[in-house]
Amino acid sequence: MEPGAGDGAPHYNENNGYRHPGAMSPASATDAAREADRIRPVLKRLWEQKKWDPATVRAALLHLGYEEERTGSNGKPHGGTLMVRSMNSRFTDGREVTPEGALVGLRVHTDACVTAFVQKSNYEVTTNGPYPETGCFEPPSGH
Repeated sequence: MEPGAGDGAPHYNENNGYRHPGAMSPASATDAAREADRIRPVLKRLWEQKKWDPATVRAALLHLGYEEERTGSNGKPHGGTLMVRSMNSRFTDGREVTPEGALVGLRVHTDACVTAFVQKSNYEVTTNGPYPETGCFEPPSGH
């Protein structure tokens, strides 16, 4: 069995490598923590005001001076570092459901992100390295 192999399935770590964020340098981790500290009070205020839709969250974070990420026609990043989108959908009671709330991804450096969410029940702000396939956002689990 692989070390840290979750439920002990063969090749667990290898098969789930896409779900492990990259490493951050110490300097990048410090910068990401500083940006997380700027974002946290904004999300706390929005949560207390019961405002967690992506448009409201995006507007509040753009007010901090971040620029929304843009991509070129080839799908490559073309400026901006902030992404705000709807929560991930999940299968509940036999159907796809997208919960109310917003997911936030801020690329601080090529090796550092702030990821956050705000929803009816709670909010959270964390830092992490980027994921191989999905950038700042944790990829959904596979089947």
